[in-house]
Amino acid sequence: MDLEYFKQWVYKEFRINLYAYKPNQLHRRILSLMSRVGVKSVDEYINLLKRDDGQRQKFLDFITINVSEFFRNPEIFEDLRNKIKIELLSKNRNLKIWSAACSIGAEPYSIAMILDEIAPMGKHTIIATDIDNTILEKAKKGIYNISEIKNVKKTQIDKYFEKQGEQYVLDKKIKDMVTFKKHDLILDRYDIGFDLIICRNVVIYFNQDVKDEIYKKFGASLKKDGLLFVGATESIYNYKEFGFDKSSTFIYRKL
Repeated sequence: MDLEYFKQWVYKEFRINLYAYKPNQLHRRILSLMSRVGVKSVDEYINLLKRDDGQRQKFLDFITINVSEFFRNPEIFEDLRNKIKIELLSKNRNLKIWSAACSIGAEPYSIAMILDEIAPMGKHTIIATDIDNTILEKAKKGIYNISEIKNVKKTQIDKYFEKQGEQYVLDKKIKDMVTFKKHDLILDRYDIGFDLIICRNVVIYFNQDVKDEIYKKFGASLKKDGLLFVGATESIYNYKEFGFDKSSTFIYRKL
């Protein structure tokens, strides 16, 4: 398989930098996709992606790992909730927050629900970004299935969701707290002045150089004492190199 040629084509076609991904893992994912659709060569697969919009979207979904849920790892989210209340809101009643690689919107909406509960009078800014326009459109709609809200407390479901058939529609007030934008963590510039950045279960797929560059940029984007919240498999072992202190296992504070 000519992975080099495929990476170049994907960058030109989608502006997605596959060189950032761990090569063995990437190779397996692409071969799995090709096997599912019954193609045997890169050229065949590229031709399929050119002519079939459905397969293009499946490829983008598979590569950009659109898997998420509300309050993923609830005990870690509870830790974050306490730190927002004690550390961030004590310094600033109006928070600026970035949910990077937000996928279906579950994480930024989780944060919006937390802020509505503990600081409803604040004028908070929550920016949620992802590389995939289709998934951003889904996130904006705020419609979820039962598995995606399995960690939401019943009191929160009653307060923030309306059940419509088998789906749960998020309250407009919470949806309006989040602004969605397209953004590529590898290629695009980062905004600054954030109190909190959430980026979970994404950089694990990137090679170490790209991870380090992302963490460095996150550090530059945070205010002093701002927090970076990462996934439950993404401890940053060299966090001091990026100007962070360890606040707890998966939360880092900018020095």
